[in-house]
Amino acid sequence: MALQDISSPTALDHVQFDPEYSIGARNAVRVCLNIKPSEKVTVITDNVTREIAASLVRELESAGATYNAFVLEELSARPLTVLPAEILADMESSDVSIFAVRVQQGELKSRMQMTDVVNRRHMRHAHMVNINRQSMLAGMRADFHKVDRISTKVIDLVRKAKRITAKTDAGTDLIADLNPDYKWLKTSGLISPEKWGNLPGGEVFTTPGEVNGTFVIDGVVGDYLCAKFGDLRHQPLTIRMKGNRLTEAFSENKELEQDFWKYTHTDENSDRVGEFAIGTNIEIKDVIGEILQDEKFPGIHIAFGNPYGEHTGARLYSSTHIDVVGTKFNIWVDDAQIMRSGKFLIEA
Repeated sequence: MALQDISSPTALDHVQFDPEYSIGARNAVRVCLNIKPSEKVTVITDNVTREIAASLVRELESAGATYNAFVLEELSARPLTVLPAEILADMESSDVSIFAVRVQQGELKSRMQMTDVVNRRHMRHAHMVNINRQSMLAGMRADFHKVDRISTKVIDLVRKAKRITAKTDAGTDLIADLNPDYKWLKTSGLISPEKWGNLPGGEVFTTPGEVNGTFVIDGVVGDYLCAKFGDLRHQPLTIRMKGNRLTEAFSENKELEQDFWKYTHTDENSDRVGEFAIGTNIEIKDVIGEILQDEKFPGIHIAFGNPYGEHTGARLYSSTHIDVVGTKFNIWVDDAQIMRSGKFLIEA
């Protein structure tokens, strides 16, 4: 039930939504977050994503949970420089939070404020950045218990490894040397108080010791650049890294090349590989031009900037974080091949 005293002026429980969203919403509430009737939830959305948020609210009510829902545009001008105080205050008394928002350029700081509260209070948090109809009808309908099984097998292998090698026919050829002091984490879609997760879920990640080589980004780039440039299969962005730093970026799409270079040179660590990850959502069959789902596509993705050190143990900070996704990988964990042409060689 909604807690009407401080909920947003427009009640989401009266918003009509496509009934096709119900399966994904049920997965989010019942499976991924495992919300109980005794729990309170903070729901954060915006005008663009209001219909999807309404499907989530309907499922919360069906589960018997209480919640407060906030529509960002009703509280503050966008893009957000800070997260509205009403939301931060509500999160202080919630067990769970859901962030289903189409993000805008310059809003990363406000999202970091939100996840700081999540981390401090050990909340279960579903980060549904840029969630859209495609993701609700595809990635959010995954069997997340199956995704968790393959994720567990992958993380058991990489936690023992010293090196991961990745190659593609498109020209990717890179080596990630791993730092045993940095933790690997699993975000399979089953969200716990120990680590909030993106939805749709399905990845294992760490902060690498050092990444060297070439990455042909024929999937997507992240943050606000994803909405701007979408699927890159026809005009990929090629990057080179040396000593864990970005040294080159080039594409036939010069605007993409320039925007990416500018983003990755925002601060002293914006060009540093902060995240090295393997997508494990075997229910996703192709990239769709949305980073929320595409980074879970089976294969390698890396991110420049903030390494999520509060989870991995890396003592670095950046005000930026941008993921890059490729496709059709061959992956070796030390000398053992675990993926060929984008297909895992291990069973869920």
